[in-house]
Amino acid sequence: MTRTQLTTLDEVQLLDTTLRDGEQMPAVSLTPAEKVDVARELDAAGMHLIEAGSACTSEGEREAIRRVADEGLDATVTSFARGVKRDVDHALDCGVDGINLVVPASDKHVETKVDSTRDDVVETTVELVEYAKDHGLWVEVLGEDGSRADLDYLERLLGAGLDAGADRICYCDTVGAADPERTAAVVSRLADRGPTSLHTHDDLGFGVANVHAGLKAGADMVHGTVMGVGERAGNVALEEVAIALDRSYDVDTVELERLYRLCRTVSDATGVALPPNKAVCGANAFAHESGIHTDGTLKDGTMYEPYPPESVGRERRLVLGKHAGRAGVKAALAEHDVAVDDNELSEVVSRVKELGDRGKRVTDADLLAITEDVQGRERDRHVELVDLSATSGGNLPTASVRLRVGDDERVASGTGSGPVDAGLEAVRAALAGEAAGEGVSFELDSYHVDAITGGTDAVVTVEVDLSRGDRSVSVSATDADITRASVVGMVDGLDRLLSAAAEGGSSPDAASLADD
Repeated sequence: MTRTQLTTLDEVQLLDTTLRDGEQMPAVSLTPAEKVDVARELDAAGMHLIEAGSACTSEGEREAIRRVADEGLDATVTSFARGVKRDVDHALDCGVDGINLVVPASDKHVETKVDSTRDDVVETTVELVEYAKDHGLWVEVLGEDGSRADLDYLERLLGAGLDAGADRICYCDTVGAADPERTAAVVSRLADRGPTSLHTHDDLGFGVANVHAGLKAGADMVHGTVMGVGERAGNVALEEVAIALDRSYDVDTVELERLYRLCRTVSDATGVALPPNKAVCGANAFAHESGIHTDGTLKDGTMYEPYPPESVGRERRLVLGKHAGRAGVKAALAEHDVAVDDNELSEVVSRVKELGDRGKRVTDADLLAITEDVQGRERDRHVELVDLSATSGGNLPTASVRLRVGDDERVASGTGSGPVDAGLEAVRAALAGEAAGEGVSFELDSYHVDAITGGTDAVVTVEVDLSRGDRSVSVSATDADITRASVVGMVDGLDRLLSAAAEGGSSPDAASLADD
């Protein structure tokens, strides 16, 4: 593709505010340990600045910021600070490198929110910048609601901050109300005054577009969050900014191959699921089901992808369903070293389509089970449940399992909120024992139970979704005992995942089997 020059910069710096603005998303609250984990991953990805939180919030928040600041990260660690001196003092107490000083810019905020005047806000801003600089802090001045502010006043306010010694200023589209044309007009004025950052939200879906407009107008730094987490429609997603700048404009930001791992870390910490259709990190970003698309992708990985999945730490996957074709099914089986003749392949494809027509997800477990049935054979298992016992009486439900793992037998127990939870913990313990070396990590993504008969002796079907990295599997098990059905389903799913891992080793250009 012919690339249009966006900026004269070879690198655009990124400021991540997942730990501050992202945490303002409803129902998201991070512990100090979770903040440290996310901050470490951000730093490992090469994030330039990390806004660790709002030191003015509480002592608990200050403790979290202190722990991030004490990590010795390469990134510059900052704290959000309002236009009051005690916020700067709280930031200093946390040992951060700098502050993001947020002052009201629009008349709505100046007059209604803080009951002040334009002149008073400018005077206070100058005093606080000088105070922070005198105490050795890096300072960025952000004009809150700057996209709706009077442009002459915004330039005066932020210019006064620069004159007082601020390191940079920031254009803030606080409520996601601006379009790219407005962004370019405002930023071009501000960038003439000094180093200018962009802070955009996605309420109109213009988050990334406004970033590009601002960079073209002269900005050189972007604020955002991982996955776009944040209040309302969220902030601009930094992983989208990073890949778009790299692929479209040859502009460097962070280590792209760590983007997916970073998104998973933030998803785990915040409890915000990765949307399947999300750029970079979504489950479907590199998944192909259509027979035409699959065939083209197998011939040339760039046929239906704008960039290779490996560049962001992902794998290409073939999704099997009613749109699957012979080439896709054959390639998926080849990933598991399963060979079929033409007649067997036709029968497998027919059964796959039949499952897809019923609205069922066709997972690797389904595919391999179908193929085994068509070929009339049994597969070798890596993990098998030998025995299970569980008790739920008293205050602490417990379970113990005996698993056959390869040629070994392992026994372990676990406790949980109920016998099913205890069974899962027992399985985790058995697979993480000394004989397992580094153990087996996996995630239980979903758990669903259906009663298929009535009465107190009802037979139930349990469906579980498990994942390891980019690979996942959906497996069901049926039993009159819900705990046994649950554990059997989990063990069977793990067996499929471990079998796939043992068979692994796909090349960067090869398609790997989609499991969901």
